Amino acid sequence: MRANTLRRGMNLWPPFLFAGIRVLKLSDDYRHVEVRLRQRRWNSNYVGTHFGGSLFAMTDPFWMLLLLRRLGPGHVVWDRAGEIEFVSPGRGDVFARFELTDERVAEIRAAAEDGSKVLPWFDTEVVAADGTVVARVRKQVYVRRKPAKVPASA
Repeated sequence: MRANTLRRGMNLWPPFLFAGIRVLKLSDDYRHVEVRLRQRRWNSNYVGTHFGGSLFAMTDPFWMLLLLRRLGPGHVVWDRAGEIEFVSPGRGDVFARFELTDERVAEIRAAAEDGSKVLPWFDTEVVAADGTVVARVRKQVYVRRKPAKVPASA
């Protein structure tokens, strides 16, 4: 699937659309993503800051998605774990950036080459428009190379 088609689809996906989450950029080579969360009445908490679930949701699928696309169909890739640390109150628009380097992909591919499971962690900061860190999110992704298909005997 072309990156631009996926970006548009994700922007219409109800969990993102109704939470105020928008994928601003998704590079054609699946190396880079930029996401924005707009603050609305329905995604604010009791004290008028961003709802923590929305902050986590805006970062949820991207490491798995980027890695899946970069490794290709010969690998199984799943989200395994996630954690979020709330650093400062988030008000107004907040942003998250994801950058998956060639070196990191090569490292994970090499570790999974023999069929072993690999459990890399990825870090993302959610920042306000002025650069203030609102939250730090860690995601762990499960990666394993798919076994070679054995042809069925006649």
